[in-house]
Amino acid sequence: MLRVVALLLILLNAGYFAWSQGLLRAYGWAPAEQHEPERLAQQVRPEALRILSAPALPPAPVPQVAAPAAQAPEVAEEASARATAQCWQAGPWDVTQAAQLEAVRRQLGQSLSAGSWTLDVRVTAPARWIIYMGRYANTAELDRKRAQLSPRTRRGLQTLDNPELQPGLSLARFETQAKAQDELEAMQKRGVRTARVVQEWPERRQAWVRVQAPDASHAAAGQAALQSLPTLNGKAPTTCPP
Repeated sequence: MLRVVALLLILLNAGYFAWSQGLLRAYGWAPAEQHEPERLAQQVRPEALRILSAPALPPAPVPQVAAPAAQAPEVAEEASARATAQCWQAGPWDVTQAAQLEAVRRQLGQSLSAGSWTLDVRVTAPARWIIYMGRYANTAELDRKRAQLSPRTRRGLQTLDNPELQPGLSLARFETQAKAQDELEAMQKRGVRTARVVQEWPERRQAWVRVQAPDASHAAAGQAALQSLPTLNGKAPTTCPP
């Protein structure tokens, strides 16, 4: 049985080979031939291809710069007035010299119109509070007290500038009484017993006269009024700080 099957397979293969090679064409058995012109006709013709370019994009719009708005007449007039206005100042005077300041007020009130000048008071130096030991009878007692201090406390000693407190020791200085008091309490915990908080210098305030002139002619009059103040001793007034 197997021999018969093997023989049939051999015959079938031989027949397929003969058919594919056209050996059976005479008997009407042969594969259809594909002629060269037909094959070429079915190919894609590269010379007929056309590359289509993408449509050009429209140019980006150029941003329009808005023209500056015309300056309002009121704003222009105000800017012009600021440009021509001038400010002059003279001083300083110590605010503790009340009689001197009153003389300045009286003279300016006679020579300048009301509202054209002001008297400005400024703090030029803050108050100074110190932790103080003293006042001692002599320098020998001062040196003895200094030697009794711990090395840490001696390193923090400050120069004592107020002659009314000398001879004495300034252990530390502060701008406020509260900060000085806090430090004194800390020193007392470290063994400092005889120190106390005192004010070495009060807050220093000084006064300046400012003359605001709307134009050049008024500025000249303001300068003359300031320079005529006897307390200036001929010192020329200066322009106001910004």
